[in-house]
Amino acid sequence: MNTSLRIGAALAVVALAAGCATGPVPATTQAAPAAPAAASAAPAELFVVLPETGRVHAFGDTKNYFDFLAHGEVALTRTQVGAGPGGKTLVFGITSADVKANKPSRGEQVLGGAVPAATGFYGEAYKGGRFYLFGDIKDMKDFMAFGEVPYSYTDVGAGPKGETLVMVMNKDSYKKGKPADRMARFTALRAK
Repeated sequence: MNTSLRIGAALAVVALAAGCATGPVPATTQAAPAAPAAASAAPAELFVVLPETGRVHAFGDTKNYFDFLAHGEVALTRTQVGAGPGGKTLVFGITSADVKANKPSRGEQVLGGAVPAATGFYGEAYKGGRFYLFGDIKDMKDFMAFGEVPYSYTDVGAGPKGETLVMVMNKDSYKKGKPADRMARFTALRAK
């Protein structure tokens, strides 16, 4: 039991150093050490909306992302002029917890490379009435900068309101075939 508490405490320190935790981790309960380990093992996810304004609206949480898709705005944002791919302005949807902690949001962490890609990546971009689904952060950053994709699988009308879904691929991933895991994640996010 003491060994598992020491391991849990070590994982909590690693998670805090990596910026994954949003608050202090209590050391008095056994359930608390497992939470940072699960948070650090969670795949990196990034959601962006690319409106005609040329700005990049980025979100690390689904609530802000879906609110923006529904209403075109969110309550709290942090803007970085010219910091995005291709010199675009980044507008991050942030949460009240991000404000209280005075730390980068999950979206800022993922886009900035603070969340390791080794744990997996799912990215989603909405542009021109289409959803673009990514399995690689580099492919997503390239799309945010240039607005084009070199390889893809496209499902016309497969979105929740008949939108087109584009599974973005690269030279290596295209050889593996259509990525069913991205479509499954897209569907699971909307089932909640």
